[in-house]
Amino acid sequence: MTIDQIIHKVQENNPKADIALLEKAYEFAARAHGSQKRRTGAPYIQHSLHTAFVLAQIKADLSTIMAGILHDVPEDTEYTLDDISKNFGGEVAALVEGITKLSKIKYRGVERYRENLRKMFLAMAQDIRVILIKFCDRLHNLRTLDVLPEEKRRRIAQETMEIYAPIAGLLGIWRLKWQMEDICFKYLYPEEYKKLEYKYEVEKKTERNQYTQRVKNILSQRLNEEGIAYNIEDRLKPLYSIYKKMQKKDRKFDEIYDVFAVRIIVPTVSDCYKTMGIVHSLWKPKSDRIKDYIAVPKPNGYRSLHTTVYGPENKPTEFQIRTREMHEESLYGIAAHWYYKHKGGSDYKNQPKWIQEILNIQRQTENTNDFINKVKLDVFQDRIFVFSPKGDVFDLPEDATPIDFAYLVHTEVGNKATGALVNDRMSSLDRPLKNGDLVEIVTEKNRKGPNTDWLEFAKTNRAKEKIRQATKSSRFEQFKRIIPGMKK
Repeated sequence: MTIDQIIHKVQENNPKADIALLEKAYEFAARAHGSQKRRTGAPYIQHSLHTAFVLAQIKADLSTIMAGILHDVPEDTEYTLDDISKNFGGEVAALVEGITKLSKIKYRGVERYRENLRKMFLAMAQDIRVILIKFCDRLHNLRTLDVLPEEKRRRIAQETMEIYAPIAGLLGIWRLKWQMEDICFKYLYPEEYKKLEYKYEVEKKTERNQYTQRVKNILSQRLNEEGIAYNIEDRLKPLYSIYKKMQKKDRKFDEIYDVFAVRIIVPTVSDCYKTMGIVHSLWKPKSDRIKDYIAVPKPNGYRSLHTTVYGPENKPTEFQIRTREMHEESLYGIAAHWYYKHKGGSDYKNQPKWIQEILNIQRQTENTNDFINKVKLDVFQDRIFVFSPKGDVFDLPEDATPIDFAYLVHTEVGNKATGALVNDRMSSLDRPLKNGDLVEIVTEKNRKGPNTDWLEFAKTNRAKEKIRQATKSSRFEQFKRIIPGMKK
């Protein structure tokens, strides 16, 4: 990796970027690291350059890329944060400081590990760019895991799967999430990885390529006739995603039909909908697999049209249709979103909603173990989104129930709930909700409060806390009536 490759990528994203600053950061880091070597035998500066290059790939701003080059200087060289601040300013120094703090997270027993994770969440809540740098740093470290002892390899892989990959998913940085997961999959489940890789890359590759080319030829002809500019590519599902789906659905590889998808990139939103119409005119759509994430984006900002059709030979085939901007955001998540929104600027104040959830849990929880468990429960689960009758969108963890939705709408709606209308049909409060459900809570204004039994099927931290608070208050009122003179 060279600084010229990084400069080229930065200029591709932002032709007005101050390249002189980038070169200065490289020269400073190269001088600081000097003759230091990695365990692989490569010069240490190579790790810094690889980290910065991935940041440039995900369209991070210039300050973040510079911090990526400089991120190990204070910890591993004689130069300090003050030196970085004097040479590159407070913003870059603050990002490097955030990474320096996170780099101190080492496994020293469960208690210390959990406490350090808590610090990591707080660092992320203050400036997500620190986590972007940490992801790119971690990805390059994963790529060189083979030089480490087996026990350490497994520990780093497990930690990445439990903490880093889920956060990458929440931020929508799928490209990094998939790469991290597939590398960790190889070290955590080596036999399963080898079997799947063989089926994926050897057995099915020729058949898949021939089928995809046939689909492309048919579709290209129609898009040309309609005068729509397009780029068609096939997207292969990451190995670990296939493995997870096989485990969850208890299916064999040949029974997973969305192993690959055809991705169509077009100039405008209008072209997206026209293209979906063309796809549906060519092949019969599977009605329950049409999803419009343009009209209603996912909570992490993901936008695209998805449809599965019965393609040539009646074979189920998934299509993803999006603009170039949506495509970049689907790969690089929140970094690309900010890039397009601010044209390379650095307004990072608008944090995603789930980061506010982490801060709320942090404020409510004194015990570190509880904090980590609640964050995993509420934030790291796969998300679904459901609609209120007014059309408002609420995002919840997978398997959330109407009572979780009720308390998300308002505490009193939860406390007075007696049932729910899900897609205009009566439902119990414990029924798991599905993506896209229309949910209306039925309330009774004279209801005294929630039932403690609700704790058995409430899935979110918010709902559980509200139920506990209300039932505790209710018991207190009963005691007051029983015991004369009892004061609050």
